[in-house]
Amino acid sequence: MTLTEKILARASNRSRVLPGDNIWVNADLLMTHDVCGPGTIGIFKKEFGADAKVWDREKLVLIPDHYIFTKDARANRNVDILREFAHEQNIKYFYDITDLSNFKANPDYKGVCHVALAQEGHTRPGEVLFGTDSHTCNAGAFGEFATGIGNTDAAFVLGTGKLLLKVPATMRFTFDGEMPPYLLAKDLILQVIGDIGVAGANYRALEIDGEAIARMTMEERMTLCNMAIEAGGKNGVIAPDQTTFDYVKARTDKPFTPLYADTDAEYYYHKRYDVSKLEPVVAKPHSPDNRAKVREVSDVKIDRVYIGSCTGGKITDFINAAQLLKGNQVKVPTYLVPATQKVYNDLFTETVDGLSLAEIFLQAGCIEPAAPSCAACLGGPQDTFGRLNEPEVCVSTTNRNFPGRMGNKQGQIYLASPFTAAASALTGRITDPRDYI
Repeated sequence: MTLTEKILARASNRSRVLPGDNIWVNADLLMTHDVCGPGTIGIFKKEFGADAKVWDREKLVLIPDHYIFTKDARANRNVDILREFAHEQNIKYFYDITDLSNFKANPDYKGVCHVALAQEGHTRPGEVLFGTDSHTCNAGAFGEFATGIGNTDAAFVLGTGKLLLKVPATMRFTFDGEMPPYLLAKDLILQVIGDIGVAGANYRALEIDGEAIARMTMEERMTLCNMAIEAGGKNGVIAPDQTTFDYVKARTDKPFTPLYADTDAEYYYHKRYDVSKLEPVVAKPHSPDNRAKVREVSDVKIDRVYIGSCTGGKITDFINAAQLLKGNQVKVPTYLVPATQKVYNDLFTETVDGLSLAEIFLQAGCIEPAAPSCAACLGGPQDTFGRLNEPEVCVSTTNRNFPGRMGNKQGQIYLASPFTAAASALTGRITDPRDYI
C-alpha cells in the first residue's frame, strides 16, 4: 500500500484498502474556523439535536483566523458563534480572540489555522485530520492523512467522529538532487501544478519524496503539501522522518505511530524531478497552473508585494525574504502578514547577520508587520489589511490567484516564492531571485 492507503487502512480498522474503496474512517482530529464553523455548528444542531454533544471535546480544534481584524459585524459574529459553542461544549482547544484592537492582548489567539495546528502539536504522523478548509492538506507534511471537507461532512464528524471516504489513488512525485540556493519549496509545487494542471490530481493523493525533500525543514514540507489542493488533490503527504519526529515531539507528548509506504506499492502515476535543473517560477493570473519561469515575465511591472498566508507566512518564509531585502530598499509597498502570533514574535527575535527580521524589513521600507491572520489571502471585508481594493498587480506568496481572490476582480496576482517576492519588491517588477543570491 501507499502511505495514504496505509493511514486510511489503520483509521478504518482494515488490514488493506485499495483505491476506490468506500470506507468508514475514524477521525483523530477535526478543525474548523470562523468562516465554516458557524455553518458546521448549525448543521450539527439541526441533525443531532439542539442539546447534542460533540463526539470528543478533546479532538475538536476551533481556530478563528480568517476574517478577524475587521469592523464587519457579520465577520465578528462568526467568532462569537465559535465562542458560544466552545463554552457550551467545553471544547479544550479553542484559540479565542476578544480584543481585536490589540491581538497581543489575547494569549489564546494563534492565527492561521494550518500553521497553528502544527505549532500547537496537533499534527502527528499516522493520524487522520479533517478540516473545514481546503488547505488542511498542509498537515500531510507530518506523514498524516489531512484533507479539507465541507460543513455537512464536518457536522457529521462532530457528532460521530467518523466519515465515509473513498480511498484515493496515489500520484508520486520524487525530487532528486540538492536544492540550488535560489530555489524554495514554492517553486517545486508550482512546477508540479504547472505540469499536471489544476485538475491533474483530482481526488488523488500526492505522495512527495526524494533526497531534496529529506533535506527540507518541516515548514518547507508544509508549503509543498499545502498546495496539493491547487492540483485538485484529496491530500498531499510526506513520509515522516527524524526531522518530523523532532518537530512534533517538541510540541506534544501525545503518542503517535508513523506509517510508511510499502516498497512494492502501486502508484497511479510517478514523476521524477532533478531539482538542480529547475529554476524559479511564478503562477501568472488567474490560475495556479499558469506557470512561467520568472525570467520569462521580468518585464511585468508590479504595484505591490504580499508576504503571508498559510503557504508563505511562516518564519522560514520571512527569513528567506529578509536575506534578499537586507541592506536594500523596496520600490513598491510590501505587506508582511505573519501566519501566527508565534511567527509575529519570532520576527523580532530571529536574526540575519545580527539584525532582527523586523529591523531588516523596516529598514528596507516594508510596511510594518500586521496582526497575524489570513488577512488578504482570500480578500475579506473591505477593511482587511493588505486587501486588493484596486485593480493592482501583486506578487504574492499566497496559494491562489483566481479573479477576486485577494479582493478586486481585476487585480493581477502572481504567485511566487518568498525569494522571488522579495526580489520583485526591490525592483518594482517581477524579478529572478538569482539577481540577488
